[in-house]
Amino acid sequence: MSKLSTARVFSRDFKLSAVRRMLAGENVSALARELAVLRKDLYVWRDRLRSGGPEALRSRGRPRKVPLTTPVAASRPPPDRRPEAAAAELAAARQRIAELEAKIGRQALELDFFQQALRQVGEVRRGNDKPGATPSTPSSKR
Repeated sequence: MSKLSTARVFSRDFKLSAVRRMLAGENVSALARELAVLRKDLYVWRDRLRSGGPEALRSRGRPRKVPLTTPVAASRPPPDRRPEAAAAELAAARQRIAELEAKIGRQALELDFFQQALRQVGEVRRGNDKPGATPSTPSSKR
């Protein structure tokens, strides 16, 4: 028999319940054995659900395309928004940016410090590279 004649068709509800069980933390291999499906199919169904919602779990055919961008009207703030609230959000965002920039500066200083320390440790550990010379550090014999 060919694979096409033995292919099973699963309903959207079946796929949705299987993916929900998978996302709830059930063991994927055990779930696949119980439902008599391939593990790969469970992961495909999960990815389709995440990218296109329940509509993407169609029984047959290719899933419909999901728009990658949101419409321009949906990305605008609601018209009843007060200027004071917008100003407060802007001030909070600027404060957060300043905090993050300070954190990046501290991390850069730490990185420079540790790179310099690593260079110094590397220089100290360099031993005599001549044949028969004593190594720079003793070997750890257990």
